[in-house]
Amino acid sequence: MPRPRPVEPRRGRDCPAACRGPEAGAGGVRPSGAAALPMRALWPLCLALGAAAAAAAGGGGRPSAERSAVWGPGLRAAAALPARYFYVQAVDARGLRFTSSPGENAFQVKITAPEEQFTRVGVQVLDRKDGSFLVRYRMYASYKSLRIEVKTGDKHVAKSPYILKGPVYHENCDCPQEDSSAWLEEMNCPQTIPQIQRDLANFPTVDPDKIAEEIPQRFGQRQSLCHYTIKDNEVYIKTYGEHVGFRIFMDAILLSLTRKVKMPDVEFFVNLGDWPLEKRKPPQNLHPIFSWCGSSESKDIVMPTYDLTDSVLETMGRVSLDMMSVQANTGPSWEDKNTTAFWRGRDSRKERLELVKLSRKYPEIIDAAFTNFFFFKHDENLYGPIVKHISFFDFFKYKYQINIDGTVAAYRLPYLLAGNSVVLKQDSIYYEHFYNELQPWKHYIPFKSDLSDLLEKLQWAKDHDEEAKNIAKSGQEFARNNLMGDHIFCYYFKLFQEYASLQVSEPKIRDGMEKVQQPDDDLFPCTCHRKKT
Repeated sequence: MPRPRPVEPRRGRDCPAACRGPEAGAGGVRPSGAAALPMRALWPLCLALGAAAAAAAGGGGRPSAERSAVWGPGLRAAAALPARYFYVQAVDARGLRFTSSPGENAFQVKITAPEEQFTRVGVQVLDRKDGSFLVRYRMYASYKSLRIEVKTGDKHVAKSPYILKGPVYHENCDCPQEDSSAWLEEMNCPQTIPQIQRDLANFPTVDPDKIAEEIPQRFGQRQSLCHYTIKDNEVYIKTYGEHVGFRIFMDAILLSLTRKVKMPDVEFFVNLGDWPLEKRKPPQNLHPIFSWCGSSESKDIVMPTYDLTDSVLETMGRVSLDMMSVQANTGPSWEDKNTTAFWRGRDSRKERLELVKLSRKYPEIIDAAFTNFFFFKHDENLYGPIVKHISFFDFFKYKYQINIDGTVAAYRLPYLLAGNSVVLKQDSIYYEHFYNELQPWKHYIPFKSDLSDLLEKLQWAKDHDEEAKNIAKSGQEFARNNLMGDHIFCYYFKLFQEYASLQVSEPKIRDGMEKVQQPDDDLFPCTCHRKKT
């Protein structure tokens, strides 16, 4: 079998090493465009090869330093993220990829700045328990270059050491790429994003002067809104409403973007509340409102949720739950998981009450309980006692994960998908920015909004264990390939870029706006090599 070559899967796609090689170009980088498309068609073959490899390379041997593969955006100097990352796939001496862990210490990673006495970089090697590893690192200073060594035993893996010829900038370095096309290419962003196209189709043109007057009049007294203008890559804001604390999440992603790339001049309104706001229908005058959640009954423009956005910005920082950490904490293997369906949460929707009542009636089938009561009266006879919070990672001790709406969509779905349990998702009018790309029965098992067929769907999953396992795997692959940090940055930039192109007048810094300042507490300020315009 030919040696699997280290490649960069197109759009960050996380493909088994045994299915790579022929498509890789010089230097281990996959060609873009049509040459990269056959990968999706090869996926069934990948699974078949993986199954064949399992018996031979299920963890009984040692990874081959020469044949194991290393790839990912963290090997590109220009792909700046709060926490950069790349992958290592264990492959044995015969060219068969591991499908279970070769041991959490199978690979060692060292990152240094060759020209510096100290390298201020935190590194974590996360064992995904499927024969692959996610290596993430957060830089606390910028460097002229970085040297990344990946070893197994005392041997360099694949093409290690990898030299990132810089400058290599850390998260707080304010040094935007002036050429947005170059940045999009460096980040491997897609040409188009279907959800953005759907949302913006409702707004053929946008008049900043008009919305600056009409949206505050219509929503400003009753809702919590932020009116933003990005002008010359500086961020300005005016808030409306009493509860505007959640602006910190929007401020943070906008500042992070402007440190990395020259943003288009753009003026827009962000809804800080849970519920989408624009419920008018054509031919009524629609107002463009950016929200973290959409619904089939509204016309809001959907962004990644504040929760997912914050987890990207604070990975290896103040958050413990993020799309990377989940991948190393997916619990026991499928065969060893508890076969009771699992749910924990608060009482933020009537159907959640029904779920807990169903659990009390069928405790051997469903383990569902409340960790907090806020919206409804707590009747312990109906709903049982309030239970203690448990670690999100402990959810994955259970094979079946129930995802049910809260006030709007349950923002835990990205993390549930990234585990290796199968998700049963309630039919809902609400959606996050990626829901419309999910397919029922491929990425999750659907059940009716009133829960009337939940027990039936759980029984189906138990009766079709291999199919349920494959659905769990497909959901996991979707999360890995579409919901990582680079995907979130691409989504935000493409959204603002395409929205800005609809503007028919110049965005303005309005009366009452204040400048949102970049953080000034960086211990190791960088020197930007680019000339800012």
